[in-house]
Amino acid sequence: MNSIQPIMFAALADPTRMSIIDMLAKFGELSASDISKTFESTASAISQHLKILREAGLVIVQKRAQKRIYQLDVAAMSGLEEWLNIRTKEWSNRLDSFDNYAQQIK
Repeated sequence: MNSIQPIMFAALADPTRMSIIDMLAKFGELSASDISKTFESTASAISQHLKILREAGLVIVQKRAQKRIYQLDVAAMSGLEEWLNIRTKEWSNRLDSFDNYAQQIK
């Protein structure tokens, strides 16, 4: 499993960055200019969001001619999903145990 870093969650906490992740999940890969066109923010602001996603290890960028093409880092996203699934199971088990205890003390 990939190393899950707090910076990943911090990056995903922003609604604009989450929208970018959703776009990349839907379309596979997009140029920075295509991503920027869908937001009311400046191209510079979107570039900063892309930089944060890249530094968090959530997206990969490739330079093709004069364009920067972004795509999700599938391994990082799979690692996040695996981490969340493990935590979900842990919390479900804890809640089930609490429910059983609550039923016993009634």
